[in-house]
Amino acid sequence: MTKRFASDCEGFARRDFIKLGAAGLFGLSLPQLLELEARAQDAPGGRQTTRRASSVIMVWLSGGPATIDMWDIRPDAPDGIRGEFRQMQTRAGGVQICEHLPRMAQIMDRCTIVRSLAHTIPSHGPATVFMTTGNKPTPALQYPALGSLATRLLPAARGVPPYVSFSELRNGAAGQAGYLGTGFNPFIVEGAGAPAGRGQLAANLRVRGITLPTGFTLQQLENRDRLLQAFDRGFEATDRQTDLVDGLDAFHRQALEILRSDRTRHAFNLDAESASLRARYGNNPFGQGALASRRLIEAGVRFVTISLGGWDTHGQNFTALRTRLLPQLDQTLSALISDLDGRGMLDETIVYCAGEFGRTPRINQNAGRDHWARSMAVVLAGGGFRKGYAHGTTDSQGMAPATEPCTPDDIASTIFSNLGLDPHHELTTPTGRPVQLFREGRVVQRLVA
Repeated sequence: MTKRFASDCEGFARRDFIKLGAAGLFGLSLPQLLELEARAQDAPGGRQTTRRASSVIMVWLSGGPATIDMWDIRPDAPDGIRGEFRQMQTRAGGVQICEHLPRMAQIMDRCTIVRSLAHTIPSHGPATVFMTTGNKPTPALQYPALGSLATRLLPAARGVPPYVSFSELRNGAAGQAGYLGTGFNPFIVEGAGAPAGRGQLAANLRVRGITLPTGFTLQQLENRDRLLQAFDRGFEATDRQTDLVDGLDAFHRQALEILRSDRTRHAFNLDAESASLRARYGNNPFGQGALASRRLIEAGVRFVTISLGGWDTHGQNFTALRTRLLPQLDQTLSALISDLDGRGMLDETIVYCAGEFGRTPRINQNAGRDHWARSMAVVLAGGGFRKGYAHGTTDSQGMAPATEPCTPDDIASTIFSNLGLDPHHELTTPTGRPVQLFREGRVVQRLVA
């Protein structure tokens, strides 16, 4: 299959579909990561909220999806604004979505659409930071990604990485740990992303830094660990006035625990799933990545991000949506939500589908839509969110929210409230500065079941 690459209007090159990480390496990177995490760890405090969820899967639509043609169709808008697509009734009474999302229509009774979301940053990089951190970007401070905050504040299952990302987002600050430090950065997935025989995806996904290199066995790792312990005993004998060696030993033991655990390796063994389920998700990198995400959540991972790119549709918006983007999203997102629900996992897992902004209500001369942050929509499912609900409305031309307006920090605050965390809880930067999780966000109570 020919690999396709795209570049958005700000010059950021990416794959049209999921971007997998670059080649990984093994060494002391994981112990160092765990050491940094422990140094940064403070006991979580603040007011605890009712916990409705324990994990999050973020489905990121990179480039800025035309949500006016997806979740908030304007059939009565004038020419030049009204798109080419018709509305479709869904299983959620009174909620209509795009005709090219038929599978999502069948499960909309398990979802919430937020149609009144808006912000004021129409540039890819800063908008990505805002949406993925829940805080407006500022040069004074790099805010941590939602996944990094979840890693910092939620107890993690033993033997698995807490925060996994199937894509490194376009902006260096987006998706990263910011002021929390590198110990809370995501573990990046790497592996083959091309179909292998009969349309099946080669199932050799792995997590950078906690997967042994090809040909390197666990027995060899154990031998190296024994050698390292011997060196450590020698160092300890020469310097008994410091607990440095004991501390490094503790981090190394944690690293070995993850490496020895079968839980992460098992999560990436997609062959354990039936061929029919794999086909339901889609035999492509995005679909199989979503299936792996569900398996990671089952294994105890707290936060997973998976990305589908190509949504920067300044030209031929309707062709791109109809022929490529919406069919992929419809198949994979509906399969993910249905699969989680069928396994009894949806009640405790939040699925959050979003991009950095929407696109202009007015169609440009290239049959495309341009950047527009003043009205956009996102989809939420599971984890304590209402079912079969459309929150808020936009005006008659889709230019701005008309009722129930909310912002990215409001959505982030509501997600974290459902995780049982106080959105106004304060963390401390390395310089001792107290910072609220979301400095301007509020919990949108009408979104909560």
